[in-house]
Formats: sequence, C-alpha cells, structure tokens
Amino acid sequence: MRTNYCGLVNKKYLGSKVNVVGWVHRRRDHGGVIFIDIRDREGILQVVVDPDSAEAFDVAEQVRNEFVIQVTGLVRDRPDGTVNDSLISGQVEVLVEKIIILNSADPPPFLMDDEKITESVRLEYRHLDLRRPEMQKNIRIRHKVGMLVRNFLNNEGFLDIETPMLTKSTPEGARDYLVPSRIHEGQFFALPQSPQLFKQLLMIAGYDRYYQIVKCFRDEDLRADRQPEFTQIDIETSFLHSDEIMKMMEEMVRYVFDKSADIKLPDPFPRISFHDAMDKYGSDKPDMRIELVLTELTQAVKDVEFKVFRDAVNRKDGRVAALRVPNGSQLTRREIDDYTEFVKTLGAKGLAYIKINDIDNIAEGLNSPILKFISDDIIRKILHLTEARSGDIIFFGADKRKIVNDSLGALRLKVGTEKKLLSKQWMPIWIVDFPMFEFNEDEKKWNSLHHPFTSPAEGDEAFLKDDPGKALSKAYDMVINGWEIGGGSIRINDIKIQKKVFEALDISETLAQEKFGFLIKALNSGAPPHGGIAFGLDRIVALICQVDSIRDVIAFPKTQRAQDLLVDAPNLVEEKQLRELNLKLRKKNKVDE
Repeated sequence: MRTNYCGLVNKKYLGSKVNVVGWVHRRRDHGGVIFIDIRDREGILQVVVDPDSAEAFDVAEQVRNEFVIQVTGLVRDRPDGTVNDSLISGQVEVLVEKIIILNSADPPPFLMDDEKITESVRLEYRHLDLRRPEMQKNIRIRHKVGMLVRNFLNNEGFLDIETPMLTKSTPEGARDYLVPSRIHEGQFFALPQSPQLFKQLLMIAGYDRYYQIVKCFRDEDLRADRQPEFTQIDIETSFLHSDEIMKMMEEMVRYVFDKSADIKLPDPFPRISFHDAMDKYGSDKPDMRIELVLTELTQAVKDVEFKVFRDAVNRKDGRVAALRVPNGSQLTRREIDDYTEFVKTLGAKGLAYIKINDIDNIAEGLNSPILKFISDDIIRKILHLTEARSGDIIFFGADKRKIVNDSLGALRLKVGTEKKLLSKQWMPIWIVDFPMFEFNEDEKKWNSLHHPFTSPAEGDEAFLKDDPGKALSKAYDMVINGWEIGGGSIRINDIKIQKKVFEALDISETLAQEKFGFLIKALNSGAPPHGGIAFGLDRIVALICQVDSIRDVIAFPKTQRAQDLLVDAPNLVEEKQLRELNLKLRKKNKVDE
C-alpha cells in the first residue's frame, strides 16, 4: 500500500514509481490539470493528475479536503518556478497513474494550516487539530525528548521502575483526585500527585538510582503551564550530594535541548538564592532574559511623609521597592492606568510612579503625583539607588512583602514582554537555599514550601522547634526563561529529624503514623542519604517548541476548567455505578450554591 512517506519523497527518487497514502491537504484545478497536496505525518507531497490518465482524473475530481487516498505514480522534478525549498519534498512532484479513495470525510470545521482557530474548537476536534503540521511537529518533539531522557538516564545507571497509580491520600500538597473503592466501602484511593514517597522507599530498598516518566494528578486551579494530569520525569538517587545531583541534571537538560532542537544551553547554569530571587525579581522563577530588577527602598524611605510608603515601612513584614523601566517616560497615561489595574489584581492597592524627563533638574524634570510628599534629598537617593536615567520611569510597590513581590514581579514580566525587553538568549538558572516553611496566615500554621520530606540545611535543624521560619532547606529548582521546569531536594533520612519536621508542621504523632506510618517504618530500616528531582516533561517540551501553553504539546489535554471537550468528560454516571461504589450524590440547595 505504501512504499514511501509523503514528506520524505525527494530528488533521490527521481524516475522511480512510488505508492503513497495520506490525507488530502488541498486540491487545486488548474486549467484541466488537478494538483493535490497529500499529507502524512512526515509532511506534504504534491501530486499531479493529468487528463490523459482518464480513470485517475475522474477519481481526482471527487476527492475533497481530508479524504484518505492512495496514490501510485512517477517521481519527477517540479517545473521551474514551483520549487518549495521549505519542504523535503519541495523539489519534486508525483505524476499520478492511479488514485484510490480509501475513505471519504465530512467537510472539516477548519483547514489544517489555519492559524486562527479558537482553542475550544481545536480541543473539541482534537483528532483533527492533531493533524495540523504544527501539532504533528510538537508531538514528535515530545517523543524525541522522552527518548533522549531515557537514553541519558539509562547510560547513567538509572533503573526505570513503575510505582502505583492507586495510592493513599496524604494531608500535604494540592487537592487529591480521589477514587472510591468498591470492595472497601467508604474508603478511597488517591491518584498520585507525585511518586515521592515510593521513590524514597526504592532508595531505602537499595535500588540506588531510579527514574520514571509518569502521569501525576493534582486537582488545582489551572493555568497555561498546569494540567490536572501531567507528565513528570521523576528521578531519585542515593549517596549523592545536592551539587552532584544538580550537575548531572544540568548535563541531562543540556543534552535534551541540544539533541532535540539544537538549542545550546550555558555550562554551568548560574545559581541564585531564593532570598535574592525574591528581592531582585519578585519571583522564585524569574525570567532572566529581562534585565529589569527590583530595588530595595524600605530603609531609604523610612522618614518620608508619603503615607503609603510610611505604612509599609512600619509593617512587620512590609517592603517598599522600585522597578525602573528604561525609556519608560514615554508610557502614556492610559498605559500607566492599565498597569495600575493589573497590579491591583495581584493585591496591590495602586501603583505610584515617577517619570524622569530630565534627571539633572529635580525641580521641573520629574513628573509624579507623589513628589510633593517626598523631599528632594530622598528623591535623589531613590534616583541613585535605582540607577535612573533621563527618559526612565520608576514604579513603586509598598505593602506587605508578599504583595510587593507578587505585584512588581508580575509587572516586571509584563512590561519586559510588552516592551520587547526580552533577550533572545536561553537563560537557565538554579534557585537554591529555599526556606523550609512558609507561614499560612489563614490557618496560623507553618506549611512546607516544597514537601515535608525535604532535608533542612546543615545546622538548621536547630530552628525546627523554636523558629521554623529561619530554617533553610537543601532544595533546588531549575528555571528556564521564567518557567520552573524542575524541582528537587535532598530528603530526610534520619527519623529524628523527620519527626521534628512533622512537629513544626503541626502534624501530630497520631496523624503522622496514620498517614506516613509506612515511611516512618522504612526510615527505621536503614535509610541511605538520598535526594532527587522531578521535571515537568510538558513544560520542557513547551519551551523547546516555543509555545505559550503546555496544551499545545499534549495530545489530549484538558481545558482551563479541567474538561475534555473531545470526549465530553467529566460526565454523569449511571445510578447503578454509584450504588456499586456505595455512593450517593448530594443534591445542591441554595445554601450550597
């Protein structure tokens, strides 16, 4: 039926007879000669049907877009002026001897090379969307990335070991997807958010180096870089320090980017502490392609009359910071108002600014509603600290530290992107020295910043009982161009330290035994020093393919409302199925709504 893939027929087949099969990409009738572009996964091939081949011509007149056809014909050069150098097959065409329609097709809702298709339509007709050359390219790159990861880890002595999909719900992390048990009435499995505990058990069991490319599940609010089910490159090692793990993982990522898309990443990746990342960029996953940085002003403005600054300075967790945008004085009032509304969505109350028309003329060269509340000496200090120049604009954030970091960090990214301040280089970075915990204001308790099995930094276990906020961890995240693609840590292998972490998290001994008893038992069985990392395969492929959403590199993704429009899931199930699971749906009432 097929001797060649359409997209791979080139000049070496000149004069040869070929059989190709595929989908009709486009049909054109030019003065009695019919041209058909036939498409398969390798690309497009132009075939020509001459009226002299009466039988083939009659069939060609019937074909329409997306019909599945088989073509037999002779490979010849394209006429002068019709060569398409962007295609492997672009220098040749096939003179058709015979066409067979293998299957007809309804008129498609969009053309396969249409670039303006709404995402909802694409996801509803995903089986057609996946035919588009762009999606075919992305999915093939995804396959290549997976193979390269396996090759690298296999060569480094890692074992591919599967872990359970039906497991136990634990109190840490995001919301679980629960699976009711038919056999054990009223009890539930959870789909894994990560194989974290199982891979630690594999280290305790002596397998030394483990990996798995595995599906994980989190019932959380979705974004462009999140899905309810996602694919993780899960890795764990024994007897390696964090520097050794990070070095090896850098090598793997460089290898994957190079071999899959000829992208050369720097060696080594720079490192920055969590504190410095938040201080300078307002984010623990900063896009280093943007040179804009935040400037700390809390102490510099502690004596100003401006109430917004003064209130922030006097807060226990307050911060005043500035973001200088080169040539930003050209921003219109409308643009500044839009940025103000943007930071309000992130908790900020507003966005103060100073336009610098002439830095040498403090009295008349600056433009801002807040100047009357700030002395000239403080203004000069701000201009000096921010390294301002004529033509710049300075934006200010003043509030709780978290609100300032979130709002100015997001503004830095937005302005940098919109004003084309992005370097074209690839900019990976490691974020290190994370805090062990973050304080949950709503519940008035400490939460793990990563997970409760992360080891504290050397000597910092002393803070676990009396001052958890001071404890740093042996955690590390890899960020490329503002996307966190991987995160890991050295794990706790000493049961005494693990119990102290549970206490800091207000996990009682009873609850710890109920939820993590199997881990506690294993840690008492001779646990080696171990650590690892997990990479988001979807995010890595999205970066390599240079798309904005991981949905463009997943064959069958969910929408931002966690729906599958292709198969119409989730859906209602029959009452019989619910009875078998001993479940009953609770009717909504006005109070619930």
